[in-house]
Amino acid sequence: MATLGVNIDHIANVRQARKTVEPDPVQFAFLAELGGADSITVHLREDRRHIQDRDVFLLKETIKTKLNLEMAATEEMLEIAKKILPNYVTLVPEKREEVTTEGGLDVKNNMQNLEKIVGNLKDSNIEVSAFIDPFGDQINYCKEIGFNFIELHTGKYSELSGTEQYKELQRIIESTHLANDLGLVVNAGHGLNYNNVKKIASINNMNELNIGHSIVARALAIGLEKSVREMKSLITSN
Repeated sequence: MATLGVNIDHIANVRQARKTVEPDPVQFAFLAELGGADSITVHLREDRRHIQDRDVFLLKETIKTKLNLEMAATEEMLEIAKKILPNYVTLVPEKREEVTTEGGLDVKNNMQNLEKIVGNLKDSNIEVSAFIDPFGDQINYCKEIGFNFIELHTGKYSELSGTEQYKELQRIIESTHLANDLGLVVNAGHGLNYNNVKKIASINNMNELNIGHSIVARALAIGLEKSVREMKSLITSN
């Protein structure tokens, strides 16, 4: 049965729109945990557009579940991760001009840098995940580098419908099975919402789904704790 990681970047987006102190993503992480979140995910971007260093340090000290730190594979982020010691790090591609992460890491063409970053994180007893598109070659390279987890990018699945969505779902299922056979733990995320999450959650050996925007959007109407509870119920009702 898949667990639920709640991404709270969008809480910080609201705060940074006014460059003030509220809403505080650390406080909202507490509400997400009350709603049943199994982990809290934050993306500390190089341009600090939403989550700030202060947020991540406080989250590590205060949350009761697990902290998943999304970050680019850079020396600056490596040093921050080694100070914070999150439960695990998810390495993601990052472009300054993008609104949100647009696709998976190109593991094949960045192996030398990724091997160095992954090795350093694992030396600090931090488990490491790669956010990748559901392609077999990328999964094989993740295994070769030494990642503990992969997180399959579900953005394309979330954008499609009908037969095309079904084909993408099959690709995600096949990728999950391949990764499991290689000994990799499989998470998934990006674009998942209350309408499309159940088919991803029902995939055998799917470990965790990381969801942010849809939960926070619904929380504007009904509150964060309740919106997390609703999503958790959809994921665990298979």
